[in-house]
Amino acid sequence: MDGGERIPLLAEFEEFYRRHVDAVTRFVARRVDDPHTAADLTAEIFLAVLDSAHTYRPGLGSETAWLYGIARNVVSSERRRAAREAERDRRFSGRRLLEPDDIVRLEDKLDAESPGRRLLAALARLPEGERAVIELVAVDQLTVTEAAAALGIRQVTARVRLHRARKALRAEAEEPVAPETSVLYVVRGEA
Repeated sequence: MDGGERIPLLAEFEEFYRRHVDAVTRFVARRVDDPHTAADLTAEIFLAVLDSAHTYRPGLGSETAWLYGIARNVVSSERRRAAREAERDRRFSGRRLLEPDDIVRLEDKLDAESPGRRLLAALARLPEGERAVIELVAVDQLTVTEAAAALGIRQVTARVRLHRARKALRAEAEEPVAPETSVLYVVRGEA
C-alpha cells in the first residue's frame, strides 16, 4: 500500500495490522517503559487508524508515514496525560518525611487538641435548635436574650435549649479541659 494506495477498509484491516504491528510496537516500546502501557498504546494506535482511515491522502505520503504520525500523536497524548497525572500526584503528595522529633511534637499537639475535637464532634451531634443557641452564645458571644432574638424564639426557649446543649456536651466530655477556652467556659456554664 506504500506508494499512493488507499488506507485499508475494515475488510483489509487485518492485513494492514499484521504488516505494521511489529513496527508500531517497536515505535511505542522506544518511548515507554511499561509493557502494559506499550500494549495499550499499540491497540489505541490501531483504533485511531480505524477511526481516521478516511483522512488518509496518498498524495501527502505513504501509509507508513501516516501511521507513524498517528502513533506519534497517540504517544504524545499519553505523555501529556501522564505528566498531568504526575503533576497532580506531586502536588497532593508533596509531603516530606517527618523526623522522629516532628512526629513527637505533632502527637503532642494532637493530644492537646483532642478535647476540642471531641467537643466539635459532640456539638455536631446536637439537635439543630440546641446547636444554634450554643453556637450563638459560645462562639459568637451573644447573650441568651440576643441569641433568642436572632433565632426568633422566646428567651425561655433559648435558655432551655442552651441548658440541654450544655448538659449533653458535659456528658460527652471525658477529660477536663483548660478553662481559658471560652467555648468550654460557656459549655460548662461558667460564663
